[in-house]
Amino acid sequence: MKRIGLLSDTHGHWDDRYEKYFSECDEIWHAGDIGNMEVADRLAQIKPLRAVYGNIDSGNVRIKFSEKYRFKCEDVDVLMKHIGGYPGNYDSSIRGSIFARPPKLFISGHSHILRVMYDKTLNLLHINPGAAGIYGFHKTRTLVRFTIDGAEIKDLEVIELGE
Repeated sequence: MKRIGLLSDTHGHWDDRYEKYFSECDEIWHAGDIGNMEVADRLAQIKPLRAVYGNIDSGNVRIKFSEKYRFKCEDVDVLMKHIGGYPGNYDSSIRGSIFARPPKLFISGHSHILRVMYDKTLNLLHINPGAAGIYGFHKTRTLVRFTIDGAEIKDLEVIELGE
């Protein structure tokens, strides 16, 4: 069983509450637009970090992380990409990968809008944790925590950090 802390779109912003909310997790996942390696390094000091780069990331962030990341967590096949769209409207850059071999869990960011949706057609759960940083049009900064227990994804929590 693994407890996951998930965030996206920090855009180089650090909030000490990341540590508060993720210290009890086993891993931290960042769905892109990290902003700089300082944020990534600080997250990795809390717990092991899995991440993808986003469209605003450059330099060292793109060297360290890939655009797409597919991995197994427990018995769950996970696919993560910053720009991914949503069930019924996946981004063209990832649609082929999703339809050819659907993951059980698809993680994306980019929109700054928190969404958790189930794709009945492909039998997958999609999570976009919204934006944890201060830059963008979003009104509320959000993080997500959840548990992967074998093949089950459960105990999803949304954490609001405020404006």
